[in-house]
Amino acid sequence: MQRILPRGEIEGLDHTAIPRVLMPVAASVFVDRAARLRQLASDSAMSDYLLLMAHLADGQHSALKLFSAPVATDEQISRAQSHGMPPMPAIGVSRDSVWRAMLQHVLDHLIHVTQTPTPALVVFHALKQRLEHEPNSLELMADALLSGDDQGVDATLAPLIMAALQVYWTGLACRFNEHDLPVVSPFGVCPCCGSLPVASVVRIGGSQDGCRYMACPLCATEWHLVRVTCSHCQDTKDIAYHSIENGSEAIRAESCDHCHGYRKIFYQEKDLYVEPVADDLASIALDVLMGEAGYLRANGNPLLWQSTEAA
Repeated sequence: MQRILPRGEIEGLDHTAIPRVLMPVAASVFVDRAARLRQLASDSAMSDYLLLMAHLADGQHSALKLFSAPVATDEQISRAQSHGMPPMPAIGVSRDSVWRAMLQHVLDHLIHVTQTPTPALVVFHALKQRLEHEPNSLELMADALLSGDDQGVDATLAPLIMAALQVYWTGLACRFNEHDLPVVSPFGVCPCCGSLPVASVVRIGGSQDGCRYMACPLCATEWHLVRVTCSHCQDTKDIAYHSIENGSEAIRAESCDHCHGYRKIFYQEKDLYVEPVADDLASIALDVLMGEAGYLRANGNPLLWQSTEAA
């Protein structure tokens, strides 16, 4: 039986024994996500969308094998460690144009998937045209998406653009190891790219057993955060857990009455195959429940974009 360590005992451990960060593995990150999306689609009211996103993840895996993101320099790594900042931030730095080639590849993959709905095909072809004729407009949209700004963002194109950016930053992160990242970085953001987490996962097995890791939706890096701690404001006193009646025991929403925010937390002990981006996307009903209870998400899921004007 798995032993869940209480908060005080976790803090008293030698933290060198608990992996501080878990870096993504190029061979499996999108493969695992695609498999999980297909599994979740089998019993979901949004099965068609989840299956489409599974095909998209297949395309992401293929793109990651074909294209290489630039390698971080020793100077970038040293500067990040000196200042306690993410070495490859998603905001405020220029991107290599290879990310657009990744987008082209993902779109080509989706277009050739059999039984793709006609409305989706129209979107894919329209985006390909913009790639060819209006690349600067896509760069501006990418900037907006990465910064969480929905001004000028087309919600139908956003998941596709984010998919390419995921490939790009995951490709960057896959070349790092734990020792490349600063020991101390700003609370609540990915230590590799500075993005906000999409959710957290309580892992099982080995030195990770019973430990909670925040999951980056952009570069797929995970970082340790002590359990029963608000991932927004670090409060530890006003934490509560919510679930849907008769729903999966592997899914909870961790809320904080200090900041009135929440994020989902997934338990690998209850479902070995939980995958933060996929499971977050498939559990929108829990988001509805939390919204009705007066709690707010700090950020959304990169594979489902809704502008504030439409919300």
